Amino acid sequence: MVNAWQPALEVVKSCLKAGVAEFVVCAGARNAALLEALARAEAAGVARVWRHFEERSAGFFALGRTLETAQPCAVVTTSGTAAAELLPAIIEAFYQNRPLLAITADRPAAYRGSGAPQVIEQPGLFGNYAFGGGLAAWDGKQPLHLNIELEETFACGDETFSAADSGVFAPPRERVDVAALARWLRADAYLGTVVLLGGLEPDEREDVFHFCQALGAPLLADATSGLREALQHLALPDGDRLLQAQPPGRILRLGDVPSGRFWRELEDLAHISVWSVCRNGLPGLARPSNVIRGSLERVLAALGEVAPIGDALDYLPRCSRRAALIDELLETYPDSEPSLLRTLSQYVSLGGGLFLGNSLPIREWNLFAQMERPLASVRANRGANGIDGQISTWLGWSADLTESWALVGDLTALYDLAAPFVLGQIECRGRVLAVINNGGGKIFERLPCLSTMSPRAVEWMTNPQTADFAGFATLWGMSHLRIRTPDDFDHLGDPGLPAVLLELVPDPSQTRAFWAAWDVHGAGTRLAPAPGPSPIL
Repeated sequence: MVNAWQPALEVVKSCLKAGVAEFVVCAGARNAALLEALARAEAAGVARVWRHFEERSAGFFALGRTLETAQPCAVVTTSGTAAAELLPAIIEAFYQNRPLLAITADRPAAYRGSGAPQVIEQPGLFGNYAFGGGLAAWDGKQPLHLNIELEETFACGDETFSAADSGVFAPPRERVDVAALARWLRADAYLGTVVLLGGLEPDEREDVFHFCQALGAPLLADATSGLREALQHLALPDGDRLLQAQPPGRILRLGDVPSGRFWRELEDLAHISVWSVCRNGLPGLARPSNVIRGSLERVLAALGEVAPIGDALDYLPRCSRRAALIDELLETYPDSEPSLLRTLSQYVSLGGGLFLGNSLPIREWNLFAQMERPLASVRANRGANGIDGQISTWLGWSADLTESWALVGDLTALYDLAAPFVLGQIECRGRVLAVINNGGGKIFERLPCLSTMSPRAVEWMTNPQTADFAGFATLWGMSHLRIRTPDDFDHLGDPGLPAVLLELVPDPSQTRAFWAAWDVHGAGTRLAPAPGPSPIL
């Protein structure tokens, strides 16, 4: 029997030398030697180690750390299905181009195919979503999987760690060719160009801001761009519907795939010329388009000065009326979901950062959140657009931040119940988890196909739920505040207090009336008065 200590020690030292300095550990008998080596590295000050009991949540927490630091973070599991729990986070990291490292302890190869306890086929477990060529060949632009075969028993040596064991994470820089994009920007401006801003990295935002200012084209900016408020003079309120009604001739996408509906409409609008500049080099569309892979900071620097394009199709003059109609709707239905979100956004704008959950939260935020004050930082998991691991990613991203907020849906919160296990290890001053409790997956109620489906099938689609989120808060030692009207925010109290679960319970009748008016308000339909009090879902 081979002593597991030396292989475990070598793995940890190799990671440190490659610049991997953060680890999330999920303990088990098979990875005990790895944990002992990491404990010694932590004691020497060359590693930062977090602990979790649930591997899926740990994987997303580690993903969140890569969002914050732009450096690798490893998640360390025991063998068997524990390793398989990392797949969702690995997939998300793949599409986000994040340096997430999975270190999975395994039983020796002789056990494979034997049916012995905790033995599965771990090599290649993550398929194309993780690089398997080892640390030396890893470029950090996709996840890496290290599967380590270890005996369960081991005898520790007296080895220690020092600063000499630490290295620097330095992924190679890719060459970017912007000649074709430069020609495209100079040609056919009369066709009308609209810029779609998806998620941007913090070091990309200033360059993108100045580029958009110089270009002068109208744009749709996701909150995750960090420029939604700063570029509001070029922004199109309710832009998705405006562009659907009058599509432009050209689209320039900068950053992640946008969350708005119009991006998906482009699949059927093949006559629109589309260019994308993004980190992962994926077009985000099945139809033909053009893409440049690379940091926007480098791509825009390579483009140099750009000539103004302006608003060739006169979208911007129509924006003031649309913005006024949105404000009128929010005032008419003050207890509706969009109106509560508008009030919430005023509080969030004073905080230290926001994480937006997928489905309705990110879309409603883009449409209805305040525009007066720029947010310090906004993040989301927009790689595969799933709802899993949202709270865990937020906690990893904001682990060292004060006054950090997250906004997620009720099913998203229920999907990540184990996430707050780490609250005792992170900064909790002013931390607020806001959950929109509207009784299930309400985003699906707006799908046109639901009108043709049976009540039973609709129930399966929307997953109605009656969970008591006060119990969720109690489970993890968070305070709880339920919000039904804008006035209820007055009870939020001192933002310096530790973690709060803020449960938004919108009035269902007002929310239905809001969306009914929203569907026709562009035609100038007169708004109905707000309905009276109704039962809360």
